[in-house]
Amino acid sequence: MKTLFVVFASMLLSANTYAIDLATLQTRWAEAQYSLSGDAQEQAFAKLVQETENISVQDLPMLTWKGIINSSYAGAKGGLGALKYAKEAKAAFEAVIARDPATLNGSALTSLGVLYYKVPGWPIGFGDDNKALALLKRGLAANPDGIDSNYFYAEYLLEQGDKAGAKQYLAKARQAAPRPGRESADRGRQGEIASLLSKLGS
Repeated sequence: MKTLFVVFASMLLSANTYAIDLATLQTRWAEAQYSLSGDAQEQAFAKLVQETENISVQDLPMLTWKGIINSSYAGAKGGLGALKYAKEAKAAFEAVIARDPATLNGSALTSLGVLYYKVPGWPIGFGDDNKALALLKRGLAANPDGIDSNYFYAEYLLEQGDKAGAKQYLAKARQAAPRPGRESADRGRQGEIASLLSKLGS
């Protein structure tokens, strides 16, 4: 009986090692995204991918963040090996959008839009600028004053050569209200906004 109890306790401890709540996940993502680089960043994202592997598909906010983690890992990893994680992210975002696209102020819409313009197109990947634009616009409609929805739409416009449009949405992103509990992410995103505006001569 004692042996069974020890085994059971060990199993519980192992399971809890991978239990993570949304706020913790967001904080650790911001740390990996903005405080780490190179191999350290890639390893941090890899661990987060593992920890979100078995989240419930019923938990749409966590499923959205599973997608964000996988797409971030794909970006850090690079190369053809990253495509697997980009596809995992795509599947997670699509599942959220199918059930409730308004989850987390349309984050899955914006994030899937970003994937479509970051991932190479056929025959290598699934990238598609037209799908990206449609999703980014839906993300903006869901969260018109959000820092991420405006930043990523601006980034897309800049990649398309629309500097004036990019400046407009970057300025709006810069004025976005702070997000409680997301201070690290806000600081990091504001740094990216300032960097793009600097390149645009603003």
